[in-house]
Amino acid sequence: MIHVSELSKYFGGQRALGPLGFEIQAGESVGFLGLNGAGKTTLLRILACDLRPSGGSFRIGEVDGVSDPHGVRKLVGFLPELPPLYSEMPVGEYLRFAGLLRGMSTLAVDRRVSEVEERTHTAEAHRELLRNLSHGYRQRVGVAQAIIHEPELLILDEPTKGLDPAQIVEMRSMIRELKEKHTVLISSHVLPEIQETCDRLLVLRDGRLVASGTEQELSARLQSRRITVSVAAPGEPGGSSAIESCIRSVDGVLAVTGRGRDDESLDFIVEAVNDVRAAVCRVLVQSGYAVVRLDRADRELENVFLELVHGSSDAGR
Repeated sequence: MIHVSELSKYFGGQRALGPLGFEIQAGESVGFLGLNGAGKTTLLRILACDLRPSGGSFRIGEVDGVSDPHGVRKLVGFLPELPPLYSEMPVGEYLRFAGLLRGMSTLAVDRRVSEVEERTHTAEAHRELLRNLSHGYRQRVGVAQAIIHEPELLILDEPTKGLDPAQIVEMRSMIRELKEKHTVLISSHVLPEIQETCDRLLVLRDGRLVASGTEQELSARLQSRRITVSVAAPGEPGGSSAIESCIRSVDGVLAVTGRGRDDESLDFIVEAVNDVRAAVCRVLVQSGYAVVRLDRADRELENVFLELVHGSSDAGR
């Protein structure tokens, strides 16, 4: 679906992007992660043919994005960070206008407007002026204009920015529905949004691609893994130290940190070179301790993200 090779962008003498290359298959939902200034928006604008690259090439389907940008635009629906809305237009009229701009016939537009309003939950605002809508509704209308012409590729740049928690949940649900009919690219630095909506991640740092893969694949590239262990609190004094020593005896364990206790259990964070959950559980049970919880540490993707974007890993270079 998407093939990118040696793509770069300079603003004056300043490199903003690249060179980078990657491929995305039809039907994938891919998230672009990176700190502010990493090049996410620049890359998505290039893929949407809203910005011309300084070098390299890219292809959407069989269409070359450098030599035939108009051809690519027919295949792409784009929601920029600020939706391109005309505040004095009613929602329905604006969507009709967006469809006609993309070369749709009057008959096709009239049919499609009601479909996208239903899909983006904006039908009740059909006659409302865009200026009177909440930010969440404007984001929905922005998605509606991006899919009005039934594009193969949908590009969403920070789609949940500025939304309240309820609106974020609604946007997540909408994106999951859109994945059924479109290849979807999403730019964000909000990690839960990427976890909830994307099949694969591409991580950018200083305009370069530093890693790609699923959350599990990226986690496996870290030098260590973290798990949480909760053990039923023993009655004897010094039980915490004994449990720590027991866990440390497992091959591959690098560190054990106590997270305190409550009336029923002692909690530990275990850092290891690989996934040692089975071995830790085995040694604790054999030593007479009751394991009440054993899982990967919370916020694992955040640990991966921070390590990659701050340069302590060169995975994917």
